[in-house]
Amino acid sequence: MMTPPLRSGFLLFAGFALAGTVAAQTPPPSKLQFPAPSPACTLKQRVGLTDIEIVYSRPGLKGRVVVGKIDPYGQVWRTGANAATRITFGTPVNFGGTEVPAGTYGLFTIPGESEWTVILNKIANQWGAYQYNAKDDVARVTVTPVKVDPPVETFTIDINDIRDESATLNLTWADWRVPVKLGVDVVAILEPQIEALMASDNPKKPYAQAAMFYGDHNIHLQQAAAWMDAAIAAQPDAYYLLYHKAVILAKMGDQAGAETTARQSMALAAKQTGPEKDEYIRLNEALIAGLH
Repeated sequence: MMTPPLRSGFLLFAGFALAGTVAAQTPPPSKLQFPAPSPACTLKQRVGLTDIEIVYSRPGLKGRVVVGKIDPYGQVWRTGANAATRITFGTPVNFGGTEVPAGTYGLFTIPGESEWTVILNKIANQWGAYQYNAKDDVARVTVTPVKVDPPVETFTIDINDIRDESATLNLTWADWRVPVKLGVDVVAILEPQIEALMASDNPKKPYAQAAMFYGDHNIHLQQAAAWMDAAIAAQPDAYYLLYHKAVILAKMGDQAGAETTARQSMALAAKQTGPEKDEYIRLNEALIAGLH
């Protein structure tokens, strides 16, 4: 039996009415948010005792040839997109061979086919490179780019090869990477603090940590050995402390003392049941082998 035409029309009308009601219940957004063409990024990294922060925007290749075309060779580039890239150093640093005070700088580059110039400029807050002025530069470093494979789609800044007193700042995009060496003087910062604390009346003195720091940096080795003895006296079964004392003695040129101490460390490590047993046996065996 066929549905009467009037009823059919009513149902269709009711359906439209219902759809309109649902649509009316979804309020329009007060502000639309669209994906950023070059998303913002903040990188924070500690090198030694120096905090480094980089704020930049990350453009993508998107099928384009950017550096050398859109951003021509020989012209100052903001080293990213949108606002010029900012870099902050919490302490003085050596930036590619130039001593730079602590502070915030604009990070600019001048791309070239075979060499890049990497620049720190004291005007940190700029839009693009439109107001860049070379008279405000505090450092200019000439760098040879390194080829990378596969190509990197999104412009990336990272800090790698991190040691107590050095690291590498990398600018990477497409098939190139521009590395800049960073240096920090962690000894100049920490040594006065160590000496002040160890000379104080503080009963909780970091004998082991202070001894290892001096040993790692080859300074005041006699003092480091004495501090390690104090740490071992408080923990006579600490095989790991004996190993670090053996390392210090080896650096002092006391091969006999280093070997004796390493063997003591191995004997104590052999009594352990965890994974550290094999680790410290291997470490001490390698140390002894290096003495001969």
